[in-house]
Amino acid sequence: MDHESICKVWRLGAVFALAALVQAGAWAGPDPAPGTASKFSNRGSVANTRHNLTQRPNEVGPGGPINAALMDTQRNNYGEVCVYCHTPHGANQTIAAPLWNRTTKNNTYQTYDLLNTASLTQPVSQPGASSLTCLSCHDGTTAVDAIVNMPGSGRYNTARLTSDAPALLNEWPNASVTHVGLQGPDQGCLVCHNPNGAGAAFPTAYDFSAFAIGTDLRNDHPVGIRFPTAAGPGTDFNDPSRKEARLAWFDGNANARADGNEIRLYNSGEGYEVECASCHDPHGVPSAGPGSNFNPTFLRLPNAGSAVCLTCHTK
Repeated sequence: MDHESICKVWRLGAVFALAALVQAGAWAGPDPAPGTASKFSNRGSVANTRHNLTQRPNEVGPGGPINAALMDTQRNNYGEVCVYCHTPHGANQTIAAPLWNRTTKNNTYQTYDLLNTASLTQPVSQPGASSLTCLSCHDGTTAVDAIVNMPGSGRYNTARLTSDAPALLNEWPNASVTHVGLQGPDQGCLVCHNPNGAGAAFPTAYDFSAFAIGTDLRNDHPVGIRFPTAAGPGTDFNDPSRKEARLAWFDGNANARADGNEIRLYNSGEGYEVECASCHDPHGVPSAGPGSNFNPTFLRLPNAGSAVCLTCHTK
């Protein structure tokens, strides 16, 4: 993550961190007034996206209101936007990610090279830090609220650096046990956010199954794949216009800075590699300047006309 992104994390933490914790069944902030924009407006800041794990919508199902208590059986609502990923103190040093606060498991992933695709000429390694941060939620093996340093004094837990197994009942007010250490695609967020909207109970629950990609990455764009050193005219790949020790990126505005809307590659020590964050920015990137909607699925660029793909590929 570049310096600008780190600063963005800190700014969001300062603006959106709440002063008080929630009580049982209570939402940590006011819901929008009827007729106002959705809390998931996907513009302005990460607080208005689905990466804000404190949010829940105001909806009514056949059985009545879908209230806070239902979502709080699947995750702790810490009442702070940034804390599910970042912490100002006591960061997880098992992964090279900025002030990282999430549990980092030692998972082994099935990678694209296992398909033995004849056209694959570059080596593929296990996902690097700029993919593992994303996969710490999206591979479905770690609870969404599994963090090392919970808000407040005395809630740092070294056991949770690499495991989300310890129960949170004695560590966080009103915690439940159902969400701790969840495994598999049928639990956690997908209890409700499944293709059937959890059956008749939650027919309007947004389907998140496409985002629960698991540990089998063979049908996803290869992460951990090394970018060809021979790139540019006469090859199938464009050569990044800017290269530094940690990053290479396509510097569209020639400002010598890796901006949020620029595709980048990460240096693994063996060469520049494609990772999840090469194409996605978890904080959101405005599609048409400040105040506009973020690009769908947190892409760095709108993919109209395959713009994301054609940044690297010359097909």
